[in-house]
Amino acid sequence: MTPSQLPQPPQRVRIPAPATAPDPGARGRRTRHAALACGWLATRALMLNLLLRDRLGVGGVAGEVSVLYHRWYEQLSAGSFPFGDPTWQYPPGAGAVILAPALVPFLTFFQAFTALTLGCDALIALMLARSGARPGGSTAGAWLWVGGLPLLLNIPYGRYDVEVTALAVGALLALRRRPRLGGVLAGLGALVKVWPLLALIGAPPGRTTRRALLGALGAAAALLAVLALLFSHTLDFARQQGGRGIQIESLAGTALQLAHLVSGHPGRVVYQYGAMEFTGRYVSALATISLALTGVAFCWLLYWRLRARRWTVAVPLDAALCAVLLFTVTSRVISPQYLVWLLGLAAVCLTSNRTTQRPVAQLLLPAAALSALAFPCLYAEVMAGTPLGTGIMAARNTLLLAAALLSCHRLWTATVTASATGSFSNRERRRSSPSGA
Repeated sequence: MTPSQLPQPPQRVRIPAPATAPDPGARGRRTRHAALACGWLATRALMLNLLLRDRLGVGGVAGEVSVLYHRWYEQLSAGSFPFGDPTWQYPPGAGAVILAPALVPFLTFFQAFTALTLGCDALIALMLARSGARPGGSTAGAWLWVGGLPLLLNIPYGRYDVEVTALAVGALLALRRRPRLGGVLAGLGALVKVWPLLALIGAPPGRTTRRALLGALGAAAALLAVLALLFSHTLDFARQQGGRGIQIESLAGTALQLAHLVSGHPGRVVYQYGAMEFTGRYVSALATISLALTGVAFCWLLYWRLRARRWTVAVPLDAALCAVLLFTVTSRVISPQYLVWLLGLAAVCLTSNRTTQRPVAQLLLPAAALSALAFPCLYAEVMAGTPLGTGIMAARNTLLLAAALLSCHRLWTATVTASATGSFSNRERRRSSPSGA
């Protein structure tokens, strides 16, 4: 038998692998992210143009950076926090933000500060988009930030509140999976502008809260120690903050404006502590009432935390927005940049499909637009206490007050008084599951 006649082993037939079908979900995500990026670029170009022109209303938005912040930068560069300066009312961590433009030495101070603020804005949008892309998430938060911040016109880029908001947003988004990191970011933010510490008010009880608080305290203490070693007059800000009066844009200020408008006698408004404030009769009493209401708000938050029984992934986000809203409406001062904080926190809430704060976020959008209309567009009317200026501030503050009360109601209802079928805690869920896990 010849070799060709021998039986041949069967040939292996190679079957081509089936072509991978394109994932329509991935394509949709890419499209949404591209639209989000285009929206961010277009709106930020407009905001930068408004900042550079600085011709809206009374103007002076860019001057906050180029004059005031630059003066602080020179003092800090000399090794001292501003001393005896009534406009310096910020915790020492703010000094690190003011010094940050030194990291970009090839730009002027104004250019470097604006570039860093723009970078933090982009970072917030990126964090919100990534969080919204996770299971159970939503891109509504990223869209709220991208579309809501321009309602404040050029104000966000003329202040350092975007940087502070980036720390708070990062803290809230990290809290669930990495509570210690979330605490560190909140602690650093608190040393820059206090309010980011409220991001931890809704941390799930137990180990998560302990880790977050330890991280916050450790980070704040470490940064404070470094700043105290490197600079003099580190704590002088506290003396300036304690002397604040009633700013004309606060709720108490609006009450005075309405009273003066009804009586026909304009109130006395002076520039002090870096803002336009009321002086004269009833101001001291209203300032005391505002501080008392802030204390009441803090007590309510503690009481809510003790009574809360339902802890979903959205509760820490919702509680943070509720807390900052309460402290905003009871404050003696409501500057327009405070809306940057509120929009950032509302955006974080909307990254979760389980949030209770969607109606609250909707109220904050017209409140932001009215804030920009009041300052800088019609600030002369606000300072003069005209019917137009007073009406704008009354409408804005009514929206903020309504948002705060609605936020409290929805948070309480969802975590304390929800129906028995939907309000049992995570621990009860684990006990009731077949695996017990």
